[in-house]
Amino acid sequence: MNILILSFYYPPDLSAGSFRVIELVKALMDMVGKDIQIEVITTQPNRYQGFGLAVDDEKSERLKIHRIKIPEHNSGMLDQAKSFLFYAYEAQKIIKSQQYDFVFATSSRLMTAALGACISSWKNIPLYLDIRDIFVDTIQDVLPRQSAYILTPMFSLIERFTIRRATQINLVSPGFESYFKSRYPKKSFSYYMNGIDEVFVPNNAQLEKMSFTKEIPKLPIRILYAGNVGEGQGLHKIIPILAKKLGERVTIRLIGAGGRFKELQSALKLLDVNNVEVVPPMARIDLIREYQAADVLFLHLNNYEAFKKVLPSKVFEYAALGKPILAGVSGYAAQFLSQEVSNSAIFIPCDVDGAVEAFESLLIQDIKREKFIEKYLRRNIMNMLSGDMVSKFERR
Repeated sequence: MNILILSFYYPPDLSAGSFRVIELVKALMDMVGKDIQIEVITTQPNRYQGFGLAVDDEKSERLKIHRIKIPEHNSGMLDQAKSFLFYAYEAQKIIKSQQYDFVFATSSRLMTAALGACISSWKNIPLYLDIRDIFVDTIQDVLPRQSAYILTPMFSLIERFTIRRATQINLVSPGFESYFKSRYPKKSFSYYMNGIDEVFVPNNAQLEKMSFTKEIPKLPIRILYAGNVGEGQGLHKIIPILAKKLGERVTIRLIGAGGRFKELQSALKLLDVNNVEVVPPMARIDLIREYQAADVLFLHLNNYEAFKKVLPSKVFEYAALGKPILAGVSGYAAQFLSQEVSNSAIFIPCDVDGAVEAFESLLIQDIKREKFIEKYLRRNIMNMLSGDMVSKFERR
């Protein structure tokens, strides 16, 4: 069985999509009794400017990884569009003379999924879609009203073509169900979510270092956020004022970069905030040390209607580490945290007073979330996803 996988991001790039796909590739390669050949088309590391060096293509007996070097870009939509067009152009040259049994495309920005649909049509092969975002829904919130008015009909058509072409569609968040089932009632959907990479599962030595006591925590309490600093996270709307209100009781450390980095820095400077430190993205091994040193892990999504359907992948790695979680989320993410993750305090996005109140309610100590880890280990989820893919298409 010859499988084509499309993912704009792939390790060593730092992205939820890249971590998801590499575990899927491992699961496919480990399938016993299956003759599986995999070809991955991705890009050179580009998620964060200044992080990651060029990485060679990889080729082994059963796995080929093509890494396309795209033009340097920022996080603006025009830059992203140019980058994707370059990626799509180079990808079609790679696949031109190749034959595949099916194509798998994972997409948070729709267009990678659309490329998968085009290849599926050109090659007359099945398409398995992995949907990690509702792009059409999101752009109506994040773009200026006039731009959204112009672009939404065009992207709606692209979405319709893409979804209708798919043989099977996996929705990473069950919160997406109402959107897709109402529009595409005849399509088949599965729900293999994001999960916990084993690197985030504490081992025995780490558990010994974790504090499970109920002692009063030492001040200042160390709050940590790690991830993208973009419009979707809205950190520039919450962190400066929250840090000012909590004052010397806390230090807030932000690890990341993104399209709203300058706005965040400007807001911190305007309010003369001196208890927030912003550092660039870092490798996972270094990030884990940062997590372990923190007292509270912070999560926030902007106050947009579209984000009520999402479940950030960050939830899983945060929860696995046993730290208290302070989360500004709504909709499905808030429901999931309330039901599945103990010692998590939730507030309405961008509500600073609500964030302070939620912070006060947290028990500042590490806890064991062994049942959560067992339930949502990414390796197990990817084993199920890979099994579903192969079983559906090997019968054809």
